[in-house]
Amino acid sequence: MPSSARRREIPITLNPLKLLLCIALGIWLGFIAIALTGWLVFKMLPAEQTQALSNAAAQLIAPSPAPPKAAAPSDNPMFDQYRQILRDSEQRQAQDGEQAERQRSFNGPKCQFWMQQNQTAPSEKSRASVYQFCG
Repeated sequence: MPSSARRREIPITLNPLKLLLCIALGIWLGFIAIALTGWLVFKMLPAEQTQALSNAAAQLIAPSPAPPKAAAPSDNPMFDQYRQILRDSEQRQAQDGEQAERQRSFNGPKCQFWMQQNQTAPSEKSRASVYQFCG
């Protein structure tokens, strides 16, 4: 390569603080631009639509009364059916959990040891231990 076609290097230094401030300023200006655009669109809407938007905003801001916690009978049979299925599912999960816990205790080393002890040399102590460790 001839020496006249050498690439020129341009020294660039980045100041992290300036970069951070520029990014923050850009985000802030973008937020202000979006807010002003929304405000202008709101002002250009017909009065009926702005009234509807104001009412909706007032309903969102005003605290609504909390529904009663007591389980009141509903008028919707599908919702009642959903709640019944949900209760049945929770009950089934609880039973499955208890069964898994019992199975885990039967498979435990202490339970296996005392079951073997009770089979080979039954005694009051081995029966009590089987009851204690195997459930």
